[in-house]
Amino acid sequence: MSRIGKLSIAVPAGVGVSFEGGVVTVKGSKGELKRKINGAIDVKVEDGHIHVVALNEDKQTNAYHGLYRALIADMVKGVSEGFTKGLEIKGVGWKVAKQGNKLVLNVGFSHPIEFAEPEGIKLDCPSQTEITVSGVDKNLVGQVAADLRALRVPEPYHGYGIRYKGEQVEHKEGKTSGKGKK
Repeated sequence: MSRIGKLSIAVPAGVGVSFEGGVVTVKGSKGELKRKINGAIDVKVEDGHIHVVALNEDKQTNAYHGLYRALIADMVKGVSEGFTKGLEIKGVGWKVAKQGNKLVLNVGFSHPIEFAEPEGIKLDCPSQTEITVSGVDKNLVGQVAADLRALRVPEPYHGYGIRYKGEQVEHKEGKTSGKGKK
């Protein structure tokens, strides 16, 4: 039995959870999420807690037990609080602005890049060098942040690029002149 899977999930006030036909549905103030669950896993909702139960002791079922418990916990947190990921832009003259439901990024290319806001995600620009990605689905928030970062990955010599908030980019030493070598 999975150690993580054994833990119950507390359901906050205002969040509804149902399990029907192999699909878990979680509804809250921020939205609704659904996830299909493997047939060897059962989900029970009782007394304001969610219990994920493995129906057999296979190695794969044991792995799914902990996985689905973690995914359902993220769904509950997402519909009640939401998830946020921050990005920073570092570069001379580089900036970002929001126009309607698009981000316009000037990040060192000959043209500005327009990034459309995907469904279920909210993109904000608190300043010209910051981007905030928020939404209810943890996977989708992380994927959109990774897609934005992939537009201009931080380079190791000057650190220019789009990076996660608080990310440390390891710098490499630049070229040396070669004087004094024999």
